[in-house]
Amino acid sequence: MATTNYRTANVDGFNVFYREAGPADAPKLLLLHGFPSSSHMFRDLIPLLADRFHIVAPDLPGFGLSDMPSRETFAYTFDHLADVIDRFTEVVGFDTFAVYVFDYGAPTGFRIAARHPERITAIISQNGNAYEEGLSEGWNPIRAYWQDPTPANREVLRDMLKPETTRWQYVHGVSDESRVSPDGIALDNYYLARPGADEIQLDLFGDYKNNVSMYPAFQAYFRKHTPRFLAVWGKNDPFFLPPGAEAFKRDIPGAEVHFFDTGHFALETHAPDIAKVIGDFLETV
Repeated sequence: MATTNYRTANVDGFNVFYREAGPADAPKLLLLHGFPSSSHMFRDLIPLLADRFHIVAPDLPGFGLSDMPSRETFAYTFDHLADVIDRFTEVVGFDTFAVYVFDYGAPTGFRIAARHPERITAIISQNGNAYEEGLSEGWNPIRAYWQDPTPANREVLRDMLKPETTRWQYVHGVSDESRVSPDGIALDNYYLARPGADEIQLDLFGDYKNNVSMYPAFQAYFRKHTPRFLAVWGKNDPFFLPPGAEAFKRDIPGAEVHFFDTGHFALETHAPDIAKVIGDFLETV
């Protein structure tokens, strides 16, 4: 069993916590988590791949154990998250690497890939969307806030931050809830309960509209550079629908798409299956 190390990188004064495992001279794999999680979501996946890959999984700014500066001193936008993680890859020596993106990790990782196509050896998307048809009706309250960012519409989104909503995100679409560890749910709710975390997350909900507006740019990157691409998708995801996974094939004809009978947090129930598909895929890159 490979050892996972827990480190913090100083990224131009910003502290980014990350998990690292695998041989330093092995092919590099960057893992980017989503909302409302942290690199903890990769706790089962990392040991399954670390015998073959040098893995780094950072906590995004404002998430997990990375710095969470106030909104007055740090702009919580996806452009800014990508800026920090882009620089983080340079600090930790990830010059060329494959990137695994999930949920919020997708618009972060796709920005980095579009900026530095020469650095990306492959992309793995686990419920990481880049197409309008991938967005479900579950986005409607957030869309309402995009269209009319009133205090009332912002207040409605606080339901997304409740402990019961976190649990629902983990278990929705899962056939056997006993396979979902309560640890990730509890940890996510702990981080969400920190003073100021609610307003930070509401800011990111609002800024997500800029990810959607960048979908054409992401798709243009896919068409121009045709990166090796694998989608591993929980088909019962209430937010990111299967058509969003299939859509990658339009712009990357060689894209591989695999569906799993689970929900949004597919690694909670299918980490070994997903690791097998990823390992097979990356060994051909």
